[in-house]
This record gives sequence, C-alpha cells and structure tokens, in this order.
Amino acid sequence: MAHNESVVSRRSRYAAGPIRRLRLLGPWLSRAPWVLVGAFLALSVAATVAVAIWPDRVPWGVYGFIVVLAGLFLEPRLLLVVYIGLFLAMAILGAYLGEQKSTTTGAQVVTVATMMLMLWLSHARAQVGVVGVSGESMLVDMRDRLRAQGELPPLPRQWGAEVALESAYGDGFAGDFVVASRSTDGVTLEIALVDVSGKGRDAGTRSLLLSGALGGLLGEMSEGGFLQSANNHLLRLRWPEGFATAVHVAVNLETGDFTIGYAGHPAAAQFAAGSGRWRMLSGGRGPLLGVIEQAEYPRETGTIRRGDALVLYSDGVIEARDKALVDGIDRMLGRAESFIRTGFEGLAQRLCDQAAAGLGDDRAVVTIWRT
Repeated sequence: MAHNESVVSRRSRYAAGPIRRLRLLGPWLSRAPWVLVGAFLALSVAATVAVAIWPDRVPWGVYGFIVVLAGLFLEPRLLLVVYIGLFLAMAILGAYLGEQKSTTTGAQVVTVATMMLMLWLSHARAQVGVVGVSGESMLVDMRDRLRAQGELPPLPRQWGAEVALESAYGDGFAGDFVVASRSTDGVTLEIALVDVSGKGRDAGTRSLLLSGALGGLLGEMSEGGFLQSANNHLLRLRWPEGFATAVHVAVNLETGDFTIGYAGHPAAAQFAAGSGRWRMLSGGRGPLLGVIEQAEYPRETGTIRRGDALVLYSDGVIEARDKALVDGIDRMLGRAESFIRTGFEGLAQRLCDQAAAGLGDDRAVVTIWRT
C-alpha cells in the first residue's frame, strides 16, 4: 500500500488566521491613511477626557495602549503625528490635574520610551516596504510555501516515503529543506535534501530563495546535471556565506534502480532485506555547492528491492560537538534497527527527534522504502 507523508516542525506551529485577516485591511488603509490617523487622535481625545473625569479610576497606562496600537498600523511619519498629539494631551492633562493624578512624570517617561521603541519598529518595517502586521503575514506565507515544496508526490502502492523536518530550537525557518518531484510519465521519483549554511532563522532567507530555484531545476535537468546546475546557480548568486550541501536521488519506481549524488553531504544509508543489515553508501562524492566552478559530481548506482529502504539525512542528525561522527552514524543506525520488523513508517520523525545534535541544529530526514 502506498504511503507518503511530510512532517514539519511540530514545535513552531502558530495559527496564522487572525494575522491574515488583519492583512486584508492593508489595501484600504494604504488608500486612506489619514483616516486611521484621525481615528487614533480621536481615541487620544477620548482617553484624555476619561482621565480628566475619572482621575482615580482611569490609569495613565491607557496612553501606552494607544501608543502600541498606533505603532502596529502606521508608517513612521504618520505615527509621529499621532505621538506628538498624545504627548501634548498627556502633558496638558498632567498640568491640569496636578496632585489629583499621581506619578505623572514617571508615566510620561515610560510613554515616551514606548513611543521611541514603536517608532524604531515602524521604521524597520518601512525599510522593507511593509506596514503593520503584513510583514509577519508575508513571512508566514513564505514559510508555508517552503514546507509545501517539500511535500512528496503520490507514489505507487508498493512504495512508501516520508519527510521529517525540524528546525533548530523550534524556529519557524530552517536551513534544511527538501524538494521532490515525479516525472510526467510517473516512472522517476527525484528528491533533493539540501542543507544551507547556518541554521534556524539565520539560514531561513537563503533556504527560501534556494528552494524555489532548485525546485524548478528538479525534474527539468538530467539526473547527472542537477547538482552541477545547482552549483552554478549558487555561484551566480555570489553570497558571502552562500555555500550549501545537498544529496540528490533519482529512483525508477518500476525497477527500483536509483542513482544518487552528493555535494559535500553525508552519505545515505540503505537497508538490504536480503542481508537484514544497514550499510552506508560510499560513492558519488562531490564538493560543496557554490564553492568551486565547473565542479564534477559523480553518482553512485544501486537498487531498492522489496523490503529495502533508503535514508537521506542532514548533518544535524549525526553530528554533535562532543561526539565523533562515527558515533553519530552508529546512533542513527541503531535507531533504525528497531524499525526493521515493524516497517519504516515513522522512522524519519524518530531520527529527527533523537538526532545527535538535539535541538541545537536543523534536522531533516527522508526515508524511501519498497514493500
């Protein structure tokens, strides 16, 4: 029975619905920003009247709420107009109430400090051309698109595959990603697991850009030309920290024959049902992507027979600062041994959860098996 599943980090899933609904206000507010400025100034007047009438019941903190709310929706120049109005209202009201309202000076200092912070945040958003919560919504969409590219295509009944991705410390973005495709005739399955330099959010922007490019190359290039094309693409980008490692496998779903190539990536592991043992593949090594021009990426061939399995993984699964690499490989294969009798469903996620690097590094595992 066919089985294919993609699992992404379970530690960083936040509901994006409210943010996306707020984003719908963006086009309208961009056409009439002064309406929103007037609304915040009217809210400031209402707060001032409330504090003047009920000085013992309404706190100065009501101005802080308006400061934060305006900072979420206004660009810097309009935000400054609102903040000037707020400060004048608070200063005049403080002088008017005198001793009737305590902690006037302290409240003004805290409010001004909050204004400065929100102005800085608003300026940072304006530099990238977003206002309010639209920037966060854009990042959520980009993250979802990255995950969607790693979803596996439907497979024949006798094949199964899983993808598991976990980011360092549960961040929403990771330097590891997977792209997969199946040929139009349904015969060939291609999967590339890529590890971009860095981890977590530091590598998130580069992995987003690179995943789109490599996803377009996958299936369009010959099996032997994919890694060369990916290397040329990174060289053209000229990123100072733009190197990456990758493993690319192409499987014939009718015969089980596969070819696999590496670009500075750890060797894949294969389980042979005939011998009942796991072994590390050894051939097809090539240099890192984005480092050497006109690099060669030789490929290794093999066959996935009935009962066999193939495991691709990133270095976070086997590497740890206080342990040798061979210990990490033995640890991974030891975890995989327990799945021999029960089947390989769930193996990808188990290896991610029990990786040698723990939560301190991005982890990615792809398992492919034939029943």
